[in-house]
Amino acid sequence: MKEQMVIGALLAAWEREIEAAQMYRLLGEQQEDERRQRIFIRLAEAEEGHAREFAARIEALGGTAPIAKTAPTPALRMMARALGTDAMLRRLEAEEERNIAQFGRQVQALAEDAESHALFLRIENEEKQHATLLHSLKSPDEPKTRLEAMLKGEKWHVSTGSWIGDLIYGVNDGLGAVFGVISGMAGATDGGRVVLVSGMVAMLASALSMGSGAFMAAKSEREVYEAEIERERAEIEQSPEHEKEELELLLQLKGLSESEAHTMAERIAASPEQFLKTMAQEELGLSERHFPNPWKGAASAAFSTAVGGIVPVIPFFFMSGIPAIFASAAIGMLAHFAVGAAKSLVTARTWWASGLEMTAIAVITGGVTFGLGKLFHIG
Repeated sequence: MKEQMVIGALLAAWEREIEAAQMYRLLGEQQEDERRQRIFIRLAEAEEGHAREFAARIEALGGTAPIAKTAPTPALRMMARALGTDAMLRRLEAEEERNIAQFGRQVQALAEDAESHALFLRIENEEKQHATLLHSLKSPDEPKTRLEAMLKGEKWHVSTGSWIGDLIYGVNDGLGAVFGVISGMAGATDGGRVVLVSGMVAMLASALSMGSGAFMAAKSEREVYEAEIERERAEIEQSPEHEKEELELLLQLKGLSESEAHTMAERIAASPEQFLKTMAQEELGLSERHFPNPWKGAASAAFSTAVGGIVPVIPFFFMSGIPAIFASAAIGMLAHFAVGAAKSLVTARTWWASGLEMTAIAVITGGVTFGLGKLFHIG
């Protein structure tokens, strides 16, 4: 029973490899660039090699090895013509990711069959390399590295190019968030002293939130980088020849001929540390660089957010009621315009257009939240 389960897992893996090989061959046929064509064909051959290894293991366990059909089916050809190369690449990338996930699930079930377990682990490793190579073949506008993908959603990870940009965006976040709270509470209480408390609480919460976000973003960036480097080091140690072949393909993508790529890959692979650095750069898009200090980033983010957040609260320190509401609205509008104008330093837009855009956002935010406060008026 256990043996049949192993054979079933091997057969499913064999089918996935054959389907991937067919898609790679089809993509190779569609390429006008000979270099890309050869890369897709070599990827197809790698998948076919995986399928042969799975078939051999099935036979070793007493099963019947399936007959491979490497030529793309008519249905697959029609789909490729309809979707085009870019869509097919995205589909293939998704398939590779699904294959990796399948391998990860099945490898646990095969733990008692040492040889099949080792085979799944090794091929899962190579499938990850294929997924990475597909990133390199995609449009330059799409993220090409696992590091980039993981950090893409970080709120504070803004590539402004300078501390000035980070300061402006921090002030902008604090001002926008607290101005909305102040407007809403002003509408709900007609400018009562509770607005001051609400504004101070909102300012503090925003500052702490942005500070902790900046800290975690900087810390995560370093940790992810180090983890990726260690993963690449392990892959080089486990499959040096396969990694060398991947480097050859990546060098060919840069314009080198097969012989030039082979010679350069051989030279680079002769030095283990240089090999690791090159693979990290070429395959993962990682390079040695200075990482920001998490504590400095947290302090900068919290401080700039607090500066922006305190601005619309200021009038309520000295007055209350309608006069305070009007004063806060006026200061808030002017501050939004100033921040918008300052953003032109990092966005290259005209200062007045950027300022007016931010002012319009403030008007909408203030109007909506003030109206909502009036709706739930608490006297």
